[in-house]
Amino acid sequence: MNATQTKTQSLLAPVLGMAVIGLTMLFAVGHAQSATLHDAAHDMRHATGFPCH
Repeated sequence: MNATQTKTQSLLAPVLGMAVIGLTMLFAVGHAQSATLHDAAHDMRHATGFPCH
C-alpha cells in the first residue's frame, strides 16, 4: 500500500461513523412524535423536507 491508500483507509471509519450518527439523529428528530421535540424541530423539518402534519 502506498501512503495515499493508508491515509484514505484511516479516515474512512471516522467519516462513516459520523455519517451514521448524523443520519440517525436526523431520522430520530425528523420522525419524533413528542410535542416538545416537534415544536423545537418544526422549522427544521420543513427546511429538510420532512412532513410534520
